[in-house]
Amino acid sequence: MTKVAVDPEMSNNCYLLHCSETDELVLVDAAAEPGRLLELIGDRSLTSIVTTHQHWDHHRGLAAVKAAHPGAVVVAGEPDADAITEQTGVAVDRRVGAGDKVAVGTCDLHVIPIAGHTPGSIVLLIDDSSVSATPHLFTGDSLFPGGVGATRGDADLFAQLIDEVETKIFGRLPDETWFYPGHGGDGVLGNERPHLAEWRARGW
Repeated sequence: MTKVAVDPEMSNNCYLLHCSETDELVLVDAAAEPGRLLELIGDRSLTSIVTTHQHWDHHRGLAAVKAAHPGAVVVAGEPDADAITEQTGVAVDRRVGAGDKVAVGTCDLHVIPIAGHTPGSIVLLIDDSSVSATPHLFTGDSLFPGGVGATRGDADLFAQLIDEVETKIFGRLPDETWFYPGHGGDGVLGNERPHLAEWRARGW
């Protein structure tokens, strides 16, 4: 995996996942600075571009990356797909939901829908002992070290988001799981689990 932060103002994280067996690549969030992303990809096969959610700062490079790799499948959560297409002019080829997978060469990213930050936000799980002894999770803007994603003061959306994060992430995955958010540093679930009640009480 290669992680690169783009756009100094927004500091979005983009993740380029590589299968060493097939040399195939998947890009998670073509957020900005497509020239940098295309340089990282080089002449290798980009099979999919996954957008974790519809917010503008996570897909500003999508059109340029797709144009350079027309065979790459554009993937997004079903409820956010129309908004992503409207904002970028790029059709979403695969509208995914619970139980779907995105292949990275010989291994899979498991799609976990996490509503609240946006209706169609998705997180992506690699849980394959042949790849890593511990699970790895790409969380977009749904989970960060220190809390869940923003819901702009909407109490109902916050309740939905923290319920889904607690049930679908913390309720499913072990403490040693590494997670990689859409901005900032990486985290480990075990470091965050003791603070879930605190996050719920503070409301953000």
